[in-house]
Amino acid sequence: MWRGLYTAATGMITETKRTDVIANNLANAATTGYKHDKAIHREFEAMLIRRVHDWEEGGLVGMMDGAAADINDLGTDPNDVTQVRGFNADPFYRPIIGRLGLGDFIDEIAVDYEQGPLETTGHQFDLAIVGDGFFTIQSPQGIRYTRNGAFFKNAAGYLQDIRGYNLLDTEGNPIRIPRDIEDKNVYITGDGSIFVTGDDTELEEPPTHPDNLLTTGNRNNTQLLAQINFVQFDDRLALQKQGDNLFYQVQDAEGNVAQPQQATGEILQGVLEKANVEIVREMVELIHNHRLYEAGQKAVTTQDSMLEASVNQVGQIGG
Repeated sequence: MWRGLYTAATGMITETKRTDVIANNLANAATTGYKHDKAIHREFEAMLIRRVHDWEEGGLVGMMDGAAADINDLGTDPNDVTQVRGFNADPFYRPIIGRLGLGDFIDEIAVDYEQGPLETTGHQFDLAIVGDGFFTIQSPQGIRYTRNGAFFKNAAGYLQDIRGYNLLDTEGNPIRIPRDIEDKNVYITGDGSIFVTGDDTELEEPPTHPDNLLTTGNRNNTQLLAQINFVQFDDRLALQKQGDNLFYQVQDAEGNVAQPQQATGEILQGVLEKANVEIVREMVELIHNHRLYEAGQKAVTTQDSMLEASVNQVGQIGG
């Protein structure tokens, strides 16, 4: 009876955590590049249940040729409390009834990297990833990865996200757009290459602002300014969510960190990837989880009532 109480309680805890995951998905349904989470549950190791066997038909399997002729043949006292009305807890022959589940638990919060829908914005520094890949960002905590391609050019020409973190190139340096280049003259290709008009770039001498980057030469020509550090990871467990739509690298079971590879996806300019959250599906799952939680709650209440009846009535019956 106690086991049933615990089993129902573990189910309630599991559904509570699953509800939290769904609520977080719904809260980020409008977050650019968000990848929704899935709560993966696992069952506790099941218990093998055996029947207390009738000694007259059982005997010591493997130790006797036939059935026990008398209860004394089992090597126990006939007055033993484990022997009631012809049944005894014979350890050598207890037929298997089956397995009893002991509840479940949340084993992993997995990230679903399924492609999100695309939305055209027309903004030159809005970038969307189609397929596998991440943008590389310099945060105060170190290198981070994101699918959120909503970037802007700050006053100094650096490409940054909404938190002010710099977008990095393949050399690990912040990407900077020359101040005399209009946004419409910045071209970003599928592999992350950034082209601007002009044959050359130089620092303004003397600079009107520190480190102002300028372009010189023929405006009809373009040059490669930088290439976005556009990477992917072969192991889906190599990254973990940090929050703020950022991912960070984690060690595997052996303490190793997966190395990023060149992404096989494609970058689209003037487009954003929306969250891969289906609101209707999440709402249905939320309702379903609520009903499962209620079922567990009723099971706990029933078990509690049975325990109360056992405690209060067993003494009266014995009297």
